[in-house]
Amino acid sequence: MKRRHAFSLLAAAPFLRPGETVEAAERVALPRTGQLLLGIADTWSSSRGTLYPFHRDRSGNWVASFSESLPVMLGRNGLAWGRGVLPTPEGTKKREGDRKAPAGYFEIGKVLGYETALPDGSDPRFPYRQVTRWDAWPDDPKNPHYNQHIVIDPAKGVPSWFESQKMRLGDYAYHWLIEIKHNTDPKPVPGGGSAIFFHIKRRSGSASFGCTTMAQSDLEDVLRWLRADANPHYVLLPREEYERLKDVWDLPGV
Repeated sequence: MKRRHAFSLLAAAPFLRPGETVEAAERVALPRTGQLLLGIADTWSSSRGTLYPFHRDRSGNWVASFSESLPVMLGRNGLAWGRGVLPTPEGTKKREGDRKAPAGYFEIGKVLGYETALPDGSDPRFPYRQVTRWDAWPDDPKNPHYNQHIVIDPAKGVPSWFESQKMRLGDYAYHWLIEIKHNTDPKPVPGGGSAIFFHIKRRSGSASFGCTTMAQSDLEDVLRWLRADANPHYVLLPREEYERLKDVWDLPGV
């Protein structure tokens, strides 16, 4: 796939919520981002979608970064509104265990994986963590570290919950994980959904519990494309919401 690396950031634009005036909407601004992964599903119940990587050109316009879009798998039960960087319209909200992918506008966080470094050709400045046997990402809403990446120090004792909450080393689907920052800021809401990533899809082709999954080669292309100074974000929407929000969210045309 052909990748381009010219980035420029535009001024933020307002988000207009249903029933809100333009004046009120001006208090809410879009993130300043030079890279955008745009995911589109057919409907709220879709477990499949299409991912379109874009970047800003020197004039500030969105430009397709790859020559082809990427097929992806989503939540087994479709989509529900997630908790990202923008307020979202009224509707079903993402909850722990609902097997739905969060829809909305999300910051992309760090990359985690089994290798000592990111794939050749990746931005060496992009935050990366090699997962060890002591890494955990609790999905239990009762855990004080819910939806947070933590590293246990065994010298200080291993908590009783660790075995059920540790990151699953040895699972090929988690060879690479790109963090989708759902339900993180200012802090996680217990039960609001946890551990949402881009990762390798299962060989069975089955949908996920809420992550966005794709072929390993496609995921590694995305890893090489990401740039730390471009402040990359991810937007996932069903088609009807994309058509409704693309102008006020300043989204590329697809």
